[in-house]
Amino acid sequence: MIVLGIDPGTAITGYGVVERTGSRIRALDYGCVETPSDRPLAERLLEIRASVADLIDRHQPSAVAVERLFFNRNVQTAFAVGQARGVVLLTAAEHGLPVFEFTPNEVKTAVTGYGRAPKDQVQRMVQVVLALPELPRPDDAADALAIAVCLAHSRTAAA
Repeated sequence: MIVLGIDPGTAITGYGVVERTGSRIRALDYGCVETPSDRPLAERLLEIRASVADLIDRHQPSAVAVERLFFNRNVQTAFAVGQARGVVLLTAAEHGLPVFEFTPNEVKTAVTGYGRAPKDQVQRMVQVVLALPELPRPDDAADALAIAVCLAHSRTAAA
C-alpha cells in the first residue's frame, strides 16, 4: 500500500509518500511545494494542484492522508490552509482516491504515542519509523510523512 501524506498550506505544502509492505513502512519521497507570495492566489493554488497531481501520477498511491483543519488564532492562516486543503481534496477526488483526515493530535499519537508531542519529537520518531539516515526536513515535509505514517499504521490495524 502506498500512501500520499499532505500537510497543506498556500506558501508551503509538505508531502510525504510512504509504502507499507506487511508491517514495514518506508519512505519513497518527501519534500515541499513552495509558491511565491508575490503571485496571485489562484495561480498558487493551481501550482499546488499540478504538483499534487504529479505526485499521484508518479507514485500511484492507493490513498491520500491530509491533516484536518483546526482553527487557530490567525484566521487568515486558517483560510489559506483551508484553500490549499480544498485543492488537495479536489485533486485526490479527480484521481478517484480516498482521502483520510487526521487531527494533529491523532498524527502525533500514531507516530510518538503521545498526542501533545513537540514537533522535534515527531520529526525524530518519523526518522526512526522510516529508518531515514537524517531528520526529515523541512518541518512541513516531516509533518506530511507523519500524516502518511498515521494512515499506514491505521490501515495496518484495520487490515
